[in-house]
Amino acid sequence: MPDLLLELFSEEIPARMQRRAAEDLKKLVTDALVERGFLYEGAQAFSTPRRLALTIMGLPVKGKDVREERKGPRVGSPDAAIQGFLKGAGLASIDQARIESDPKKGEFYVAVIEKPGRATTDVLAEILPQIVRSFPWPKSMRWGAASAEAGSLRWVRPLQSILCTFGPETEDPEVVRFEVDGVSSGDATSGHRFLAPDPIRVRRFDDYVPALERAKVVLDADRRKDMILHDAKDLAFAQGLELVEDEGLLEEVAGLVEWPVVLMGSFDEAFLDIPPEVVRTTIRANQKCFVLRDPATGRLANRFILVSNLVAADGGKTIVGGNERVVRARLSDAKFFWETDQKVKLEERLEKLESIVFHEKLGTQYERVERIAALSRELAPVVAADPALAERAARLAKADLVTEMVGEFPELQGLMGRYYATLQGENPSVAAAIEEHYKPLGPSDRVPTDPVSVAVALADKIDTLVGFWAIDEKPTGSKDPYALRRAALGVIRLVLENNLKLSLTSLFAKPFARTASSALFAEFLKAKELIEAIEQSPFAPVVEHPSVSELAGIFRQRQIAEAEKLARIMHVRALDLLSFFADRLKVYLRDQGARHDLIDAVFSLEGQDDLLMIVRRVEALGRFLDTEDGANLLAGYRRAANILRIEEKKDGRAYDEAPDLQIVNDHGLIEEKALAVVLHQARQEAATAVESEDFEGAMRALSRLRQPVDAFFDKVTVNAEDPAVRANRLRLLNSFREATRTVADFSRIEG
Repeated sequence: MPDLLLELFSEEIPARMQRRAAEDLKKLVTDALVERGFLYEGAQAFSTPRRLALTIMGLPVKGKDVREERKGPRVGSPDAAIQGFLKGAGLASIDQARIESDPKKGEFYVAVIEKPGRATTDVLAEILPQIVRSFPWPKSMRWGAASAEAGSLRWVRPLQSILCTFGPETEDPEVVRFEVDGVSSGDATSGHRFLAPDPIRVRRFDDYVPALERAKVVLDADRRKDMILHDAKDLAFAQGLELVEDEGLLEEVAGLVEWPVVLMGSFDEAFLDIPPEVVRTTIRANQKCFVLRDPATGRLANRFILVSNLVAADGGKTIVGGNERVVRARLSDAKFFWETDQKVKLEERLEKLESIVFHEKLGTQYERVERIAALSRELAPVVAADPALAERAARLAKADLVTEMVGEFPELQGLMGRYYATLQGENPSVAAAIEEHYKPLGPSDRVPTDPVSVAVALADKIDTLVGFWAIDEKPTGSKDPYALRRAALGVIRLVLENNLKLSLTSLFAKPFARTASSALFAEFLKAKELIEAIEQSPFAPVVEHPSVSELAGIFRQRQIAEAEKLARIMHVRALDLLSFFADRLKVYLRDQGARHDLIDAVFSLEGQDDLLMIVRRVEALGRFLDTEDGANLLAGYRRAANILRIEEKKDGRAYDEAPDLQIVNDHGLIEEKALAVVLHQARQEAATAVESEDFEGAMRALSRLRQPVDAFFDKVTVNAEDPAVRANRLRLLNSFREATRTVADFSRIEG
């Protein structure tokens, strides 16, 4: 079957956009074809700095013929109805329709519409210009003179040419002819800008790839990555060194070159006195180069790997020399920042944080540091940290934001704070916490274990979450500009992986109060200050409309009303934040293999806000339900719950009173009596076990209900003729239902 080859050739595409753009091109074209009934066998997309390429294999030569029968009006219908039917069916006269009979509806017209399948080339010429014009680049530019009708094309960089061919392997493919704002499709492309700039004629994908290779262009980005990595490792090994691998940088560099040539440069060993992370970041950020290390010591070497897009006549000597000059200049700047920053202690930098706004409603970074420091001190005993050290670490944690080094390289925040704290003689735990309080940054990031780091990391994330919830700026849909989902997941991992027993409600209480008073009472506090100023004024006695006393009285009434209103608002938002944590916990546990319905079953119980206990209870519940006793008890619960739901709805009342044991003794069957006795014992044992956090023991206590419940349903008729006996049996079932709530809400369990 025929294949399609499409190439969009332009000026340099930013490396970060290339891979996504190639996938977008594949999806847009294949979706448009499938939507029109054109199925295919396979598709591949590629990108280089100057081109997006797509090949689609196994397309039909033309679309399928379509035969459609369209029912029309009855014979003898008004002319307007007949004419409307003819127009919609594309018929010239009613004679072209056939007449069919229906026993109920009589005779009516039917039009048979046959549409021959369209040629694939025609369909491609129709859809491809639309796709190019509306391509979803994150950023695009317009160039050239705008036309009066549609304006010039918006593309990531100026589009130079379009290659588009279609045909079978056994024949010469034809060019799919179309035009996009003056750029016409053809069968030609260009090779490497400098090494092989002449036009290249191609027919199909099989000769397109080798033709590009001969013109010094490697089409496949993954192959360019493999070439760079392999050559870089070989070059390093030849010098007795090893490459410090960097997947993100490798992806970026592969998007900067079409013909990768790996070279090695060097810099003055004196620069190795700078922290290795600074050396690596400087070389990476400014020159897109890889650093090397000595495998014997693990320390960085004064060498770096660069990737050129040229095969130079001098073997790359000039290219290496140019890169070495830039690296030397950048490392000199970094060395200056490093030495300058050490002259000012971290605590002396805190004043500068007062001029940095964290959020207009949540104050400055300095105010945030004050909140985090207070919360860190409160959390310290809970996580077995020294309160003084936790508070000290929190006060210094953001100080490196105003250092020269972090100003140049924001990604080094925290790390540089640790270096400077160590140099000025801070406690090792304080220095570690300054770096680690940002962690974990993602699902694969390391979780701090030092108690001081844990306290400050929790305080930092909780302050962020509570603050934005207090001002009602929380994630919506896929939008999360303040990374609040990541912060919540960080709290969850800090708690669970450090086995911390914490109540989220109590954890949020003081931060909510602090944020509310500082952020939401701002205007209200100004009013208070104004009244106090009037009361203290020497002219206070002559103020009449309204009098000072009336103003004070109004203020006091307003203060009480506003405080009550604020308390209600904060309560609702705190509950919403708890719900948000429940959702994040579900995501986390689902990734760990747990069932989301079991999390719901535990979280829905009142007062369940201890993450560690929730997880342990979920784990115990999951193990219990995997047993025969657990599965049967769940089935018994559902049977009881269904009976209660039906009967309570019918009777218009709930049977939530305790069962009357006297009625059980006087009128109950032996199975009924057995259930009442075991139910009382199991409920008490389960409650005691939960109180002592022995969730396995609670499940064992409930498992004793399995046989009595089965026997009850086998032998006892719930809807007895005696109303008192019936009501008591329903109360007994309700008591069984409530007993299960000792460990979880069984109504939330699926399956």
